Amino acid sequence: MMTPLLHQLDAGYAFVERNWGLVKRYIGWDFVWLVYGAVSTLTIGLIGVSAAGVGGQSAVLYLLIGALLWTFLSVMFQFMSESVQWERWEGTIEYTFMAPVSRVTYLAGHGVFAVSYSLLRTVLILGITVLWFHLDLSHANLLAALLVLLLASLSFLGLGLLGATLPLLSTERGAQATHIVNGVLLLCSSVYYPITVLPHWLQPLAAVNPATLTLDAIRACMMQGAGLGDVWPQVWRLLLTAVVLIPVGMLAFAWGERRAMRTGKLKRNG
Repeated sequence: MMTPLLHQLDAGYAFVERNWGLVKRYIGWDFVWLVYGAVSTLTIGLIGVSAAGVGGQSAVLYLLIGALLWTFLSVMFQFMSESVQWERWEGTIEYTFMAPVSRVTYLAGHGVFAVSYSLLRTVLILGITVLWFHLDLSHANLLAALLVLLLASLSFLGLGLLGATLPLLSTERGAQATHIVNGVLLLCSSVYYPITVLPHWLQPLAAVNPATLTLDAIRACMMQGAGLGDVWPQVWRLLLTAVVLIPVGMLAFAWGERRAMRTGKLKRNG
């Protein structure tokens, strides 16, 4: 007989497999968003080319890394925060939440899918970008950059759990409200500019923003060949952020679920 741990692992993989099935079902939309992401990244890169007289190739690479990393982080955050909304659209939310599967398993399955999907999409856009701009990545420490990216995913999974609570609290505007969080993270980060250009009262928030920490570390790996030890100050703060955000996100999701059941909003679409 399957042990409880194996049962939960099998159930977690089932959520990953189901989400990939949804991707295949709506592959046309995924292709649209892939093209949109690639074109947006190329557009940002061309802005860097236009400023090449100021910053040269480094200006192009600085902007492209920001655009690519934001694509990865925002897509992952979006999938996590819209997990409840997808259940409502598919009409499976009651069956899923009544299944003999822990919420940790449910959310972990969504998290694994979100990371793997975002990584695949970002790699495809990176390939297009490298070919378009003929980028020289011979000095980049790609392995260290990938490790930082995977560690940073934990922080954004925590934020995604908090975002997933919003559709539980408001069936009408909860999913849309997650874009506010996304927008604040983008504003208070170093995606397209150093945080020193922000107003002084925003700079402390930007300094602890997981997006800023991730971008600073990955830019060092990609542009200066830095190793994991060189970017450890950013990495340990990312891990600390994840240690705080993931439990808080789990607690918030559990509270939101109980409230949605009590108020009859769990299955409602409007």
